[in-house]
Amino acid sequence: MTTTAPAPVTELDPRYSSPGAAPVPWQRARTRLAEAELYWLSTVRPGGRPHVTPLIAVWHDDGLHFCTGPAERKARNLAAGAHCVLTTGCNTLGEGLDVVVEGEATRVTGDAALRTLAGLYEAKYGNDWRFQVADGAFHGDGGRALVFRVAPVTAYGFAKGARFGQTRWRFPR
Repeated sequence: MTTTAPAPVTELDPRYSSPGAAPVPWQRARTRLAEAELYWLSTVRPGGRPHVTPLIAVWHDDGLHFCTGPAERKARNLAAGAHCVLTTGCNTLGEGLDVVVEGEATRVTGDAALRTLAGLYEAKYGNDWRFQVADGAFHGDGGRALVFRVAPVTAYGFAKGARFGQTRWRFPR
């Protein structure tokens, strides 16, 4: 897990938090983002309707990275508008931390960066997620895949359990 960006401004929202709750440190949220297996990507269709889909991703250089085929709905949505949301967490109410990252998806096309990310995918998800790099994209059993990076602009953490808490992190631009 690489870190180069300055720490975000961290705020607890008392309106949505239990008495005595404390803001979640960004380090804990970042660890959650790095270790999660599954994420949900929310984009907007050209007509304005939302589109949500599960995917896998890796955390590297202060951003989440994911890939998708160029003809897939999420890739077409991002081509029309790069703003998106990535979410991860757990489906339990009594424990855990859910994290929501708002940002802009940017294409990763450099061979060196793509080779690094391909190695991270394989290390995290195993040999079924082995990619070759060519022509500014991943290439694997599923064909060509575009790679995107989402650096957080704003993120939210929803701590659950004995004390519920809603933390917001705002990142310097």
